[in-house]
Amino acid sequence: MLTTSPTPLRQVAILATDGVIASTLMQAKDFFHMASLRDGRQRGLGLTPGFRTSIVAADDQPVTSFSQDRLAIEATIDALHPQLIVLPAFWGDFDQLLERYPGVPAWLRREHARGALISAEASGVFWIAAAGLLDDREATTYWRLFDEFSRRFPQVLLNRDKHITDADRIFCAAGVTSACDLHIHLIEHFCGSQVAQAVARDTLYEVQRSYTPGMIGFGGQKLHQDVAILQIQHWLEEHFSEKFRFEDVASQHGMSIRNFMRRFQSATGDKPLHYLQRLRIETAKNLLSTTRRSIKTISYDIGYDDASFFARLFRQHTGLSPNQFRRQFQQNTG
Repeated sequence: MLTTSPTPLRQVAILATDGVIASTLMQAKDFFHMASLRDGRQRGLGLTPGFRTSIVAADDQPVTSFSQDRLAIEATIDALHPQLIVLPAFWGDFDQLLERYPGVPAWLRREHARGALISAEASGVFWIAAAGLLDDREATTYWRLFDEFSRRFPQVLLNRDKHITDADRIFCAAGVTSACDLHIHLIEHFCGSQVAQAVARDTLYEVQRSYTPGMIGFGGQKLHQDVAILQIQHWLEEHFSEKFRFEDVASQHGMSIRNFMRRFQSATGDKPLHYLQRLRIETAKNLLSTTRRSIKTISYDIGYDDASFFARLFRQHTGLSPNQFRRQFQQNTG
């Protein structure tokens, strides 16, 4: 899971290539531009965007989308050092794209080594795999591309059950809906939960998603067909701070504990205990960044009586102590 952003977001780069599906490119552009406006307002900049969102290309040659539209390019990839790179979906033969844009994989390796986060949607994940950044790491892509992706990149741990994956600052979304969840999650990381929730309200008004504080990163894990597990996920969001046994939760939904454990992990990609811990930690992150409650009080509020145990668990999930997280958030937003 992501820790809070180490530095304020300055630059988002969205890659445009021939054959790019323009709707996925512009969706990302709109999400992050909207976030930049709200981020600027939150930081007292009025109507000035808090960061720049640019459509970039591998060279200075024209770029034509899948629907044969000429795209306006704002910079070449060598001109920027973004904190976030977004790789939209494309249509076409990937070998031809690699031949046309041989510098893209090296660019991704270089910027990732500088500390950039990389986010890809559907076929856009192929670029990250071609760069070698997903070797021995978990990834996902659009389901129609599973077999081709596995043949091309056998060293990547393709997860056919997850809709969003997260591995070493590299994020993969299986399709359009999960990309919406991922955009919101990344906006929360860089800009905070208030900006993320506002963007979700402004852009996803016809999509029934739960973007309450601390729950934003879980939307993609609800894109499955197991109704009973989805009901349990909703129950956990409402009762995560309470004392309960998973055996009782399983029994109440007509499952043995063994069957429940198997079905929950198959549907969400997480073991139930880890999922519960993440719910609690994400809620704690929101409380740390938006309230002055003590660490002990927050620990109790999310379901842990032992504040020292909570602090150790928080560090395991975020890499920071609760106090470090609070100080870092205040520095980034102050």
